[in-house]
Amino acid sequence: MNIDFGARTREAKEINEKSWSIVGSIVKGETPQDRIIKRCVIATGDTAFSDLMRFNNDPVNAGGDTAFSDLMRFNNDPVNAGIEAIRSGAPIFTDIRMAQVGITKRGHKCEIRCVLDVGLEIAEKTGVTRTSAGFMALEDELNGSIIVIGNAPSAALTVCRMIEKGLHPALLVATPVGFVNAAESKEIVRALDVPSITCIGTRGGTPVAVAVVNELVEIALKK
Repeated sequence: MNIDFGARTREAKEINEKSWSIVGSIVKGETPQDRIIKRCVIATGDTAFSDLMRFNNDPVNAGGDTAFSDLMRFNNDPVNAGIEAIRSGAPIFTDIRMAQVGITKRGHKCEIRCVLDVGLEIAEKTGVTRTSAGFMALEDELNGSIIVIGNAPSAALTVCRMIEKGLHPALLVATPVGFVNAAESKEIVRALDVPSITCIGTRGGTPVAVAVVNELVEIALKK
């Protein structure tokens, strides 16, 4: 049975199981990457997301139906990196509160923090976005963490620059959405030597990033 941490009533559980059954007929395979793709499809209601993923730099774990994995990228063994980080209780830092709220609080001991809670002075002084400023303010706490960016390309670019200067998160989930720097920022993420999960192009969004993390939590519980 697939877990939906928000499905607690009988009806909710029935809906969850039916959703997984429908998506399972579209996205074949049961590898961890396949499961992440399926949860992203369910989260968005968009079967095109099965074409937004691909297994990159991970030939050992690149199972499943590659016809459904063209535009989502798994770089540098991110599933195992994410599982290890979740099991060790690594902190999770999100770009916006929607992601902080959406990530399940069950099944792990990771603290989930939103960077919008800090960095206001940096934003006012430098003029950068508040999400960028938040990550800058928390730089000393980001090593070994899970960074989740579902909305803000500016934050993704800031984190990329920080990584280029030596920051090393355990996992970077970056699925920012939009027409300004979203596609470009994810391309830069994929060029970095850190475990990352991204999607190609302007599509993405917080529901996708949250779905990725929540499925990693489920995989960490079951594996």
